[in-house]
Parts: sequence; C-alpha cells; structure tokens
Amino acid sequence: MSATGFVKRLWALEGGTLQDDRGKLVVGESGQVTLPCPSFLIEHERGLVLMDTGLVPATADDPMAVYGEMGKELSVSLTHAQRIDRQIEALGFALTDVKHVIMSHLHWDHTGGMYLFPHAEFHVMSGELQYAHWPLPAGPTYRLEDITPTRGFKWNEIEGAELDFFGDGSLVILHMPGHTPGNASLLVRLRSRTILLAADSAHLRSGYLSDLPMPSDWNTLQSVQSLRRLRQIARSHDAMVWILHDPEDWAEYKHAPEFYE
Repeated sequence: MSATGFVKRLWALEGGTLQDDRGKLVVGESGQVTLPCPSFLIEHERGLVLMDTGLVPATADDPMAVYGEMGKELSVSLTHAQRIDRQIEALGFALTDVKHVIMSHLHWDHTGGMYLFPHAEFHVMSGELQYAHWPLPAGPTYRLEDITPTRGFKWNEIEGAELDFFGDGSLVILHMPGHTPGNASLLVRLRSRTILLAADSAHLRSGYLSDLPMPSDWNTLQSVQSLRRLRQIARSHDAMVWILHDPEDWAEYKHAPEFYE
C-alpha cells in the first residue's frame, strides 16, 4: 500500500436514526439504543467520493410508506434537512459532482439514496450484490426496491482483501466479511489524521472492543476475525476508528458542515 497521498476533506453526513435493541446488535447486551445512519462525503483531487447513501429521502415525508411496519417497529426517522441530496447540496456541491459511490454493504439503511447517482461509478466488494438477491432468511434486511433500479448503473465489484482506491494510499477499501459477505470498511488518510470508517464491521464500540459480533451476522466467525483485523489496521496506521452506528461516536466526532482535513 503506497502512502504518499491525502484526501482533502471528509464530511460526515447526518442520515437520520433508527432504534433497536442492543442485544440485536452486540451479543449479550440489552436495552434500547438510538442509532445514527450516516454517510460520508470525501473530497479528493480526482473527484468527490460518497460512502453509503443512507435512508430513502422520501422517509422524511412518511417512514411507513417507505419501510412499512419495519419503519414503525424501528422508529425510523429522517428530517428533510437530513436527506442525503439536501446535505450534499448544502455543502455547495451538485449531486453530479459525486464521481464514485463506495457501498460498505447493501443493507437497507445504507442503500436508500443510491438512485440519486446514476452518473457515478459504484463500488462494492465481490459477492455482496449476489447475496443481496438471495440472503439467508435470519439476516438483516436487503431492500430490493433500492437495489434493482441501479441494475443499469456502472458497478465495480472489488476482488481481494483491499483496494488502494486512487493508488496513493489516501483511500483504501478494506474487505471485512462477516456482517455480510461483502462488508467493507474504509481507511481515509488526511493530512491531519487517518480515520478508519468501520461501517458495520461493528455496530457499537462495545462490540468492536470485545470481539462481540451482531447475532444475525452472515458469518459470526468471520465477523470476529474482521474485528481483530480492524483493530490491527487501526494500530498500524494510528487511525481514529469511527463506529458508524454508535451514538457516542457520532456525538464525539465532527459532522457536516464541519469537516476533517
């Protein structure tokens, strides 16, 4: 992995929330928790990159109309200002400025805005698209209403353990299987710091620190192995680890319009 380049800026985009039982997110825990559902916008000299696309923008009008009973059961909430299109535009960009969309995986709370970027190139780890169409029945939900409209988009399925996205070490996609077959984390190298966006390799920091996976993960052994690899990479790069669904991480770290550079 070359380490000569940096991304210019990183924004965390607030993407609404959902509520769930901690025991469904980390083995052995209990109690309700409100989870943020963020996306991340990354500025590189070769173009804008978006990691994940959050909830369906129409959720701001009627969550149950979009997600049905699941929307009610999980108290899915999104304001108009939190729509991913509104947030990108509020930062002074057009949606067409986004050249690449990196999908950490394809669960419903990450795929809601994919349809907004038909002009962009999409990137996902190999096996994720196929599994999304034929998942195990006990696992978290894939929403084909989000995925099927992107069939004609330009998709790049990434092979191997990692991809140095721009070839300069500034942005590295890391295959972290377990939660899903194609689950990925993203290493972002800025001049001020290195940030490791864990995505759903862990759902709460307690799970990340204790090798405790999500009970309904596709492969719990691989989940634990990925958690250990995530910590090893964080140590190697002296990286700040961001557990994306963890509400304490969201409260601690900067989010748009503030940014890291």
